[in-house]
Amino acid sequence: MEKQKLIEKINEVLADEFEVDVHEIMPDANIKKILQLDSLSLVDMVALIEENFSVSIKGAEVVNVQTFGSLYEFVYDRMNRKSNGGD
Repeated sequence: MEKQKLIEKINEVLADEFEVDVHEIMPDANIKKILQLDSLSLVDMVALIEENFSVSIKGAEVVNVQTFGSLYEFVYDRMNRKSNGGD
């Protein structure tokens, strides 16, 4: 998937699920703050990303994902590794 299309889809899925304005979702914005995530809703977000983008995210990996930009990179990298025979 083209990176810009992936970003738009991630934004759309998260804005819909967490009921936030898609315009609040910016690459340098803090995910937990914008989506108002607690530990339980963070698990929901991970499950949502895994389901919609067919990637696997381990608990320890999500610690490094603090901004939407880092989420985009993480998912994009995972999707590329998967399509190239990795993971």
